[in-house]
Amino acid sequence: MRILLGLGAGDDSLQALERTAERAVEAGDDLTVAIIDDGGERSVDDIEADVQQALDERGLTAEIRYLDADAGSELVDIAESEGFDRIVIGGGTTSPMGKIQLGSTAEFVLLNSHVSVTLVR
Repeated sequence: MRILLGLGAGDDSLQALERTAERAVEAGDDLTVAIIDDGGERSVDDIEADVQQALDERGLTAEIRYLDADAGSELVDIAESEGFDRIVIGGGTTSPMGKIQLGSTAEFVLLNSHVSVTLVR
C-alpha cells in the first residue's frame, strides 16, 4: 500500500508518525512523508530529525517532501495525482463536551480527499 503521511509540528503528528512507521514495517507499506511548515512550536528541521529517527529505528526508508502554504490542498492533490492508497494525518482534540475538534488541514483533507484518510488521535 502506498501511504502519504502528513506531519506538522504538533504532538498528534508525532503519534501519527509512530503508528504509521510501525504499520509500514508490519505491512510492507511504501511510505512517503510530507513535512508541513505550519509555523508551529517545532521547526521543519526538528520534524525531519524526528522522522529520520523513527525511520532509522525501524530500518525503513521513505521519501521526504516539504509542504507549505495550503498543506491540506497539497496533500490531497499529491495523493490523488500520484496514486497513493491512503493519507495519514494526525489531529483532533476533544472538546469539553466530548466532541472532536479538527485543525484546518485535517478538516480539509477529510472533507475533500477521494483517497482514504486515516486520522490518528
